[in-house]
Amino acid sequence: MGTMAAPNTMEDLKTNGFENSQKELDAGAMFVLKSKGSWLHCGYHLTTSIVAPVLLSIPFALGLLGWVGGLICLTLAGLVTFYAYNLLSLVLEHHANQGHRQLRFRDMARDILGPKWGKYFVGPLQLGICFGAVIACTLLGGQSVKFIYLLSNPNGEMKLYQFIIMFGSVVLVLAQMPSFHSLRHINLISLILCLAFSACAAAGSVNIGHSKDAPRRDYSVKGSQKDRIFGTFNAISIIATTYASGIIPEIQATIAAPVQGKMFKGLCVCYSVIAVTYFSVGVSGYWAFGNQAEGTVLSNFMGVDNKPLLPTWFLVITNVFTITQVLAVTLVYLQPTNEVFENKFADPKMEQFSTRNIIPRLIFRSLSVIVATLFAAMLPFFGDLMALFGAFGCIPLDFILPMIFYNVTFKPSKRGMVFWVNSVIVVASSVLVGIGAIASLRQIVIDAKTYRLFANM
Repeated sequence: MGTMAAPNTMEDLKTNGFENSQKELDAGAMFVLKSKGSWLHCGYHLTTSIVAPVLLSIPFALGLLGWVGGLICLTLAGLVTFYAYNLLSLVLEHHANQGHRQLRFRDMARDILGPKWGKYFVGPLQLGICFGAVIACTLLGGQSVKFIYLLSNPNGEMKLYQFIIMFGSVVLVLAQMPSFHSLRHINLISLILCLAFSACAAAGSVNIGHSKDAPRRDYSVKGSQKDRIFGTFNAISIIATTYASGIIPEIQATIAAPVQGKMFKGLCVCYSVIAVTYFSVGVSGYWAFGNQAEGTVLSNFMGVDNKPLLPTWFLVITNVFTITQVLAVTLVYLQPTNEVFENKFADPKMEQFSTRNIIPRLIFRSLSVIVATLFAAMLPFFGDLMALFGAFGCIPLDFILPMIFYNVTFKPSKRGMVFWVNSVIVVASSVLVGIGAIASLRQIVIDAKTYRLFANM
């Protein structure tokens, strides 16, 4: 039974716009990027890819910028990314209307900028960022599990890497879900959960801010002039990373044809959630803790001697919401790697669930999760490295390339506002890449004394 060819494979591929320039069957598109979703499913995917527990670092970023600078930066980054993702969508729709639907970021770079851009720059950059996000999510999941463990057993002797392995084991099972489209229900739950843990974080901050344990609030930007300058760019990089996706084309590829206008509706769903969660967590956390806000605001919920400032049950629930949502985020960022594996090792002429295709899928997806879990356990300081990757990767993919793709594709008049707005964003973002990378390297050097493989942080 496993030797029969998939019926109507080429016909389905043409219908969905999955036929590539060489007129060959594309296993990655057929098996992972299935074009069956609605605009609402797209909204779920977008929300999970952007709204993640990294938003809990927004109060810390506001502490580096102050009230005015922080809120301006948070708002501006949201407007720029919403604009950029709409530009990407318009470019993708334009090519789809011409009979050549682009499914991946590297496809866009190849067709618009040339084959070398897709093969040697955008493709590796995107895969590196997405796999780095998988490692970071696995680390964050392990840290959250350890936090719950210490709440119930303050003198517990289990190490961080053990909790990371526990979290990775769950990812290992869920990673076998066959396609991006099959995550739609998980990502709906993820959307609800990100609203839930954000509400908990905001409520916890307000409660502590009004309690007798409230810290003395100082909203000034602390440090020397040099520290404040580097802190500003660190904060901008953090905020840019919270809005980053890096997989917009792959998400749009999951939408059933015709795609016209559906991505915009999905983005409206996503950015409605962003407006609620980012500003509620950012404003409440910075109001409660000022410039003493930690890298994640949940750390501020623990007082001196790690004594909880909130009821234990509340902290447990908040972390359970966070852990579960991180699982969904991890699965979303595994999809570009899964698509590459399917393209390389699957046989598109066979059924998706034939033995021939299931075995390599099981092997390579499992290996990718095992490698990510190993790196997360070995490098528990991965957050510093992700800040560097974010400067080099997230900003180019989400703030620079969409503008370039649009200008090259539609060639707007150089006398028009669109051309100059896009050009200014490209130049400003390119400057941020350089300065953000320097600031991230500086932070890595400062924190180097705490770096140790398999550290119990």
